[in-house]
Amino acid sequence: MEESETKKNPEFLEHVYKLNEGAELTEALQLSLEAINNIDIVQLNRIGLKTYEKDKWTIHKILQHLIDWERIWCFRAIIFARGEGTIPEAHDQEIMGKNSNADELSIEQLVNELRIARQSTIMMFESFNQKILETNCIFFEYEMPLSAIGFSITAHQIHHFNIIKERYIPLDR
Repeated sequence: MEESETKKNPEFLEHVYKLNEGAELTEALQLSLEAINNIDIVQLNRIGLKTYEKDKWTIHKILQHLIDWERIWCFRAIIFARGEGTIPEAHDQEIMGKNSNADELSIEQLVNELRIARQSTIMMFESFNQKILETNCIFFEYEMPLSAIGFSITAHQIHHFNIIKERYIPLDR
């Protein structure tokens, strides 16, 4: 890909940073872990496999989606942090969601897996020094610092937790 074809600091990063409310990366990751630890599992179990609209994902699938994408973003971060040189390919979240077995798993299992994935992510990002965090990452048509991957992980969680709060929690009536 030609340098001129990449978009430095793509527009979506503004939204990512806004969702993180100006937190530093380590703080944003810790806050996201606290949010996972504060999930009301009993309430989510009452909602079960209900969706707010036909053909929307269940809460189970949303949690699995967060887990899957966290792992994908962490893979990308390692590739860039270690200077491996590969540009990661795109992945289709709809195909992945359709082919997950998330609705067969318990909310407890999914929340625990998300917690463990986040703890691992925190440890990985804490192991990176400033030079690594500032490493230039290019994939698809975007160019951004490696630290933006960590912020994308936390913003992705904030986004989906907001959807759960706004659209799924009202189903618990």
